[in-house]
Amino acid sequence: MSHPASASTAPAHAALAEHAARIDAALPQTQCTRCGYPDCASYAQAIAQGEAAINQCLPGGAEGVARLAAITGHAVVPLSADHGVEGPRTVAFIDEAWCIGCTLCIKACPTDAIVGSNKKMHTVIEPYCTGCELCIPVCPVDCIQLDNASGGATGWAAWSDALALQAKQRYQQHRQRVPLEDVEDDGFGAQADSTTTALSSTALSRPAATAVAAEGIEARKAAIAAAMERARQLREKGSR
Repeated sequence: MSHPASASTAPAHAALAEHAARIDAALPQTQCTRCGYPDCASYAQAIAQGEAAINQCLPGGAEGVARLAAITGHAVVPLSADHGVEGPRTVAFIDEAWCIGCTLCIKACPTDAIVGSNKKMHTVIEPYCTGCELCIPVCPVDCIQLDNASGGATGWAAWSDALALQAKQRYQQHRQRVPLEDVEDDGFGAQADSTTTALSSTALSRPAATAVAAEGIEARKAAIAAAMERARQLREKGSR
């Protein structure tokens, strides 16, 4: 038996999805979250639903606003000052001499542009970096900086459709491996990983489970603190 109400909403949902896809295709796909949404697709969906303005994408710049205005029919407006200012395209650079191998930047990178392993120095694959800046705040030793990759060009003038497509494809591959809602542990979380296994395989009471989990978190904090102290000592030694 058919359901007329459900059937009538199907075309509307399809039209909304198509509209959101067109908007998403007009974004530079940095996945930087500066628009206030977890990724470009989420921002595009919010615009399509009338929940977000078209001027919140800083990497797209003024030209990006014009692109979105042409798709949505909204008036062209200046970039939202609440979300920052338009700037050049950047790429991250890791000072490998100070990298402690914590893997936090690897976890934060939305396009898997950073390679390395636990307690080994990391490096950025420049062609895959979108300059999203998400790796910078998670670095405990501040060994990541941004380099200008587009000279005086800003916004979409600093990008290209080919770069946006590559970034989108790499982000989609990243999300297949790490779903958006997943909260994965970092490289110092071996004890926390074993804690999770223990909690799932034994019938601990709630207070006991909480205590064990807390021990794992504290161990991870201690490992990061120790790594930061080693980095500080190396810096002091190098400055002498």
